[in-house]
Amino acid sequence: MELQAVLIIVAAYLLGSISTAIIVCRLMSLPDPREGGSGNPGATNVLRIGGDKGKKAAAITLFGDMLKGLLPVLIAHQLGFSALVIGLVGFAAFIGHLYPVFFGFKGGKGVATMLGVMFGLSLPIGLAVAGTWLFVAKVLKISSLSALIATILAPIYIWFLSAEIDWVWIVSIMTLILFWRHKGNIQRLLNGEESLIKVSKKEEDSQEEQERK
Repeated sequence: MELQAVLIIVAAYLLGSISTAIIVCRLMSLPDPREGGSGNPGATNVLRIGGDKGKKAAAITLFGDMLKGLLPVLIAHQLGFSALVIGLVGFAAFIGHLYPVFFGFKGGKGVATMLGVMFGLSLPIGLAVAGTWLFVAKVLKISSLSALIATILAPIYIWFLSAEIDWVWIVSIMTLILFWRHKGNIQRLLNGEESLIKVSKKEEDSQEEQERK
């Protein structure tokens, strides 16, 4: 592999290692996401522990985590690297988020960064994966299940929308890793204990009223 390819893969890993959740929480004077809520430095946990600032902090975290996957893949595209190198760049950014060198190799679960990678590979792939996540989240209101369904379909979308076999197997590995990182969520899903996506106070009051009837 050429030196330039190695350098951009390493750079992608280092970019992925920048923990958006931790930085955002520090700047907004919020608790460390590794020490509160689920202990996961990701957008969902930032929303959980953020209080009044939660929605804004979570949105910034989600955008930042997606950007970590998107930017290096787009740059690799622009520099004319092969499909294999472009896929490995996305994989490196994803691994950087999961195991960040700057934060003791303890990172998030990788959903937003993987989504950014999908958009970097191609807009139709990104829209397909994001659309699946949003649809499942809207219907089932379980964040982890939405992510798992969207990511397990990602290699299939890539096969039909790009036919780049290198991307198919790389993203398949990313999906397997993401499932492993969600093993606790999967166990809670099987036990019927996984929490729902946070809703507004008005919706909560409506749900409670219906439950009392």
